[in-house]
Amino acid sequence: MQHDTVPSRQRVVRAGLVGRGIGASRTPAMHMAEGAALGIAYDYTRFDMDERPDTLAQVLAEAEAEGFAGVNVTFPYKVEVTQLLDTLSENAKALGAVNTIVFRDGHRHGHNTDMWGFAESFRQSMVGARTGEVLLLGAGGAGMAVGHALLSLGVGILWVHDTDEMRAIALAGDLADRFGVGKARVALDLAELAVRIDGVVNATPVGMDKLPGCAFPPALLRPDLWVADIVYFPLETALLAAARAAGCRVLPGSGMAVFQAVRAFELITGLAPDPARMRATFESFGS
Repeated sequence: MQHDTVPSRQRVVRAGLVGRGIGASRTPAMHMAEGAALGIAYDYTRFDMDERPDTLAQVLAEAEAEGFAGVNVTFPYKVEVTQLLDTLSENAKALGAVNTIVFRDGHRHGHNTDMWGFAESFRQSMVGARTGEVLLLGAGGAGMAVGHALLSLGVGILWVHDTDEMRAIALAGDLADRFGVGKARVALDLAELAVRIDGVVNATPVGMDKLPGCAFPPALLRPDLWVADIVYFPLETALLAAARAAGCRVLPGSGMAVFQAVRAFELITGLAPDPARMRATFESFGS
């Protein structure tokens, strides 16, 4: 990708976030603060579908018509939105999910930065963590990205659990096709599996402010288990709180949130952002 080395201070970039219950999202602040640091006027709008009568298609059409450079897409639209785009990046094709759309030359280009975002967060913060067998909770759009990331990081066997068993079967099959037979399997009995796994990753929305709860039974946690959550508002989910109390090593959703935003910012603006600066903006909100 070509980057502008000296961005014009007159340049204006419009972007946005489409999803449900996104009032507490820190993504807009990260994008706008980084835009200001790089000398562009960055206008970032929330399209909270809980507060709008529009359909997803109508919101995309509105953003495109108003000259937006792109939008980020979050729960629950990452899979659905793929049907409304003109092209998909290799990552987006492999995952069947999109979290970043770039409007360019009259076309909608879909990308997925979640996979890299989770993988980079894990690489930086979970050095030495055992990855023989790992449980993935959630087989939706985020689960697809995290599943691919975990297996690309070297997980031996990835167990996939979802309240919709058919969705778990579908994701496990897709992962096995890409990474090899037996690399991804469907998890049905969490209690039986809990004694053998090395780590648990929550890629469901359970634990969000709008969907409180614990995605994994606290009674099944062990001190030698590591626990990761991709939810970041609140930053300390019920799952992470229970994991800390049980003596587990934990990985909060902040890392994935920052790194996926870093890559998305680059795609939308064409500028190379400073990851440390974007993390500082994220952390300025406190917990």
